[in-house]
Amino acid sequence: MTQITINLLDPIGTINPNIYGHFAEHLGRCIYDGIWVGEDSPIPNTDGFRDDVIAALRRLKPPVIRWPGGCFADDYHWQDGIGPRADRPRRINIHWGEVIDTNAVGTQEFVRFCRLVGAEPYICGNVGSGTVRELRDWVEYCNFAGDSSWAQQRAADGSPAPLDVTYWGVGNENWGCGGHFSPEDYCAEFRRYASFVRGFGKSLFVIACGPPSNDIEWTTRFFRKLRKDYWDFRNIHGFAAHYYCGTAGTATEYTVDQWYQLIARGLEMEPLVVQQRAAMDAFDPQRRIGLIVDEWGTWHPVEEGTNPRFLYQQSTLRDALVAATTLDIFNRHADKVVMLRDVRAAPGRAGDPHGG
Repeated sequence: MTQITINLLDPIGTINPNIYGHFAEHLGRCIYDGIWVGEDSPIPNTDGFRDDVIAALRRLKPPVIRWPGGCFADDYHWQDGIGPRADRPRRINIHWGEVIDTNAVGTQEFVRFCRLVGAEPYICGNVGSGTVRELRDWVEYCNFAGDSSWAQQRAADGSPAPLDVTYWGVGNENWGCGGHFSPEDYCAEFRRYASFVRGFGKSLFVIACGPPSNDIEWTTRFFRKLRKDYWDFRNIHGFAAHYYCGTAGTATEYTVDQWYQLIARGLEMEPLVVQQRAAMDAFDPQRRIGLIVDEWGTWHPVEEGTNPRFLYQQSTLRDALVAATTLDIFNRHADKVVMLRDVRAAPGRAGDPHGG
């Protein structure tokens, strides 16, 4: 009989509940029809959001939800998604099928959805096709409590009080769909953008784009540049890696060997966590910057008969096991991967590069 002994005197660390967060992108039917149907829909909804989805997520209790992407984030201009919905521009979703995005779900709607399900919003800003001013104004629109024009606009859109968005990503996958930057070029852009992600009286948690999968070179070159040129720059609290373990067979058709192959590929998350944290430790030994993995999972061939750019795939028990083993890795390395650190423990004050 197998026995497991737990040594209560040798703790690893406190598990951050934010590792159980979720990710919502304007991709396929995730946003439109998936969580949003509009107030006039015959589908039961609250403020346009599906009641069945709200109920399901409330049971899951996600601590944080990341939006609007994904690749979509670096071609999303937030001002398209404010004001009366009837007046919002219709934009082409260049990444996911070139379908028309009506911008019916914008900042106000997303934050409202987070409040309905009990999650904190995590907004991913546009570095690839956006501007520093655009991201800076987005933070002001969300968080400024005074009487500026953007605060007045927020009030006119239905929220006189600040939306209090704590978590801000500076770009997404900027090594790829977010602009194809080198680590050094992205580091320079990150520092420039993050300098203007100010809290307006609120402590923020600012997140840099990390590597594709377990790319140690990306991480090393980013932090070498950050340390060499901007050694005292502190408005960085998280560093986000992405890892998709791919497929073996298809989503629903696979051999016994392929079943285990996919589980094994999912377990490659463990060396990613260990090695990425070690690479960060070389520049950040006090671990002021948290290692985040804010995109991960399986990735199967698109189901036949569906839009190939909607990435539709059926989930099975095999996918659930990959998810379970991934979360177990995060739990067992609670001292290394935090998804999102507690902002109260972050060094310095967001918006103050010297940590004052």
